[in-house]
Amino acid sequence: MQVTQLGIPDVLLLEPKVFSDDRGFFFESFNQKRFEEATGLKRSFVQDNHSRSVKNVLRGLHYQVQHPQGKLVRVIFGEVFDVAVDMRKGSQTFGKWVIAMLSAENKRMLWVPEGFAHGFLVLSDVAEVLYKTTDYWYSEHERTILWNDLDLAIEWPLQGEPRLSEKDSVGLVFKTAECFE
Repeated sequence: MQVTQLGIPDVLLLEPKVFSDDRGFFFESFNQKRFEEATGLKRSFVQDNHSRSVKNVLRGLHYQVQHPQGKLVRVIFGEVFDVAVDMRKGSQTFGKWVIAMLSAENKRMLWVPEGFAHGFLVLSDVAEVLYKTTDYWYSEHERTILWNDLDLAIEWPLQGEPRLSEKDSVGLVFKTAECFE
């Protein structure tokens, strides 16, 4: 597994070793021991989530203020523009964001640490996203940052208006959002 630090060192892009031939391919999508060796992180994953979305669906930017979740994100069908925003007030990269292009074709995974908001935009006609989390989902602790917050100025590669859930269309602006100390 190859690990690359992105513009925020705690956010990691993981590329598994893929074995391909004329029959197809094989790779380990997750191996706890290899994950720990490659990243230096010891995390227990307690929940797997699977979403299916159509083109131009934008999900996020989500995080939990209590029971923060680290997320290991990958795409098994289609392609997404994946974003992680640093919500840790004491961090040198507070309020900064990084992106990764994740697709079924490139088989990359993104490690989004605890203390980050996460979201993605579907670029293909359909995309299926799987992600492992280090804590359970608690609706009462979930927060949403407005996807088009002017201070964050995320450069979403949109084609027209995004398709949003009600929750995502009424997220808070970054300046007023609850953050991690």
